[in-house]
Amino acid sequence: MKSCTPHLVMVLVQLAYGGSNILIKISIEKGLNQLFFVVYRHLIALILLGPFAYVLERKQRPSLSFSIIMKIFVLSSLGTTIHLNVYYAGLAYTSPTVATALSNFIPTLTFVIAVVLGMEKVKLRSARGQAKVLGTLICIGGSLIFTLWKGAILYRGFRKRPLIHIYNEKYVLLGHAKDEWIKGSALIMISYIAWSAWLILQVVVYKVYPARLSLNAMICFFASLQSSVIALYFGRNPMLWRLEWNVQLLTIVYSGVVISALVYYLQTWCISHKGPVFAAMFSPLLLVIVALFSAVAFAERLHLGRGIGYNYGPLLCIVGKESRWPIRRSK
Repeated sequence: MKSCTPHLVMVLVQLAYGGSNILIKISIEKGLNQLFFVVYRHLIALILLGPFAYVLERKQRPSLSFSIIMKIFVLSSLGTTIHLNVYYAGLAYTSPTVATALSNFIPTLTFVIAVVLGMEKVKLRSARGQAKVLGTLICIGGSLIFTLWKGAILYRGFRKRPLIHIYNEKYVLLGHAKDEWIKGSALIMISYIAWSAWLILQVVVYKVYPARLSLNAMICFFASLQSSVIALYFGRNPMLWRLEWNVQLLTIVYSGVVISALVYYLQTWCISHKGPVFAAMFSPLLLVIVALFSAVAFAERLHLGRGIGYNYGPLLCIVGKESRWPIRRSK
């Protein structure tokens, strides 16, 4: 059972991300400003994680040097500030299903970066090595098909009309315009590049700073600081900071408590035990979760290109992974 714990943790992580993607899409369509949303969610997470990190890791927390602070600053820039702001910008042009299906790109890029940096070993003569390479190629092909070709309608959804109305009638019938769909896909793929680099850099930072709660608290601190600068520059209207009792507030609280506080910590724990590639391989599970919900709630249609674009390459990579990924801490 203990050997299955990382797998169960990553499944729970993807379920949490699925709920977040749906709530965020609804909130953006209802007027939530994504720049200020990133600031608020990380402030909430910082308030939650800070006291626990101070009390529980008071004795095991290493001293902070300038080098460690800069590494955490870059880590926060990649995985939160750049990734989230670009991702939400792309989500405004496309649907949650498209955004989550393109997550096939995450395990591919993470695997390639890990191989280049020597974090992942590939033995082409072994069955494990061949499974990793084949899974990576399938991921690349699926992402390209999904992005460049929409195709005919395979399935029209469980309902003719959505249970949750966030689009106008024209959107439900025709979907986003082609240029917006491609633009949104391109932005989301750029955000996934930053996310893959974040997964890899976590291994480097955890070696020199093996205090998970404190690490995630500082990530949230730098993320809120960086995003505040961006939000103040691009959105100078004070009314944008105003919060009301609506679905936007629910989304901010859910993302701050569940995603930025709990899920970030669980991902750090899983990466420290199994490595960044293992954590990235579970990203395509988001498509199943979001597609099922979107088919029921939004009456979203499944197209041929999207059906082919979702593939099982990550499963092959998981099969090819070594059973353990020990991370040695720096003395």
